[in-house]
Amino acid sequence: MPRTIWSGAISFGLVTVPIHVQSATEDHSIHFHQYHLADMGRVRNRKVCELEDREVGQGEIGKGYEWSKDQIVPISDAELSNLPLPTAKAVEIDAFVPLDSIDPVRLGEGYYLAPDGQVAVKPYKLLVKALGRSARVAVAKWAWHGRERLGILRVKEEVLVLQLMRWPDEVRDPAELAPPEVEVSEQEIDGALALMDTMAREDLEGEEFRDTYTEALARVIEAKREHREPAEEPEPAAEPAKVLDLMAALNESVARARQDRGESDTHADVHEMPKPKKQTAKKQPAKKTAKKTTTRRSRPA
Repeated sequence: MPRTIWSGAISFGLVTVPIHVQSATEDHSIHFHQYHLADMGRVRNRKVCELEDREVGQGEIGKGYEWSKDQIVPISDAELSNLPLPTAKAVEIDAFVPLDSIDPVRLGEGYYLAPDGQVAVKPYKLLVKALGRSARVAVAKWAWHGRERLGILRVKEEVLVLQLMRWPDEVRDPAELAPPEVEVSEQEIDGALALMDTMAREDLEGEEFRDTYTEALARVIEAKREHREPAEEPEPAAEPAKVLDLMAALNESVARARQDRGESDTHADVHEMPKPKKQTAKKQPAKKTAKKTTTRRSRPA
């Protein structure tokens, strides 16, 4: 079982649900330490006071805020714990909103919430069932690691998930990165949609969704541990060339995606996207008399 990293309660109106917070994810990355190559002695970072030029112990270290280069304001743990935060030991639910109303860029780490004891099971289940039927998520606040946090509560397989969320002022405005205006034809959009259709799937299970870099790194470590040369890894695919003909690139991508999915060559045939035909007016038989003369206006480009 994962360890509890925070304990408190969910406050839902007058309903209180005691909970334990546990990490919902695991880090399977391979991490390295630093070593002195001459004798493989461990190289560590030591905490040194810049004024006294000596290493200091953990008991001598505290928090401080740099007001200016010449003034440091010390802040003790007791002062932080005495701050009047109603969310200090509770996850306070403030609102319920549709999940699709939240910009995904604001979402961060996820944590599982477990009921704390038998007394918490029924209100916990109540919140799970209510959220499941409402098609909404709960927006909540709580204090953690010296600051107040914002997040959402949602349900995953009958378990409450607390998902960290960034405050509105923590998300940069993307307007300055928007590309310049450019014309995109309907045929190009249809080509992109066709490619999306060939790459569509119902889940993210499969060989292509695994960490091949970490697996290759583990093989290198195992080989060196056994004092043998690591096996040669396949070369990564060459960088794609610059796109000169967007429609040709889309059509070729659709063909390759269909081949990767094992579809027959018949389905993989790619044809040029039809170009729009120019509208030509049919010749009308000449009339003997014209009742009215009209001036045809040209359409704006």
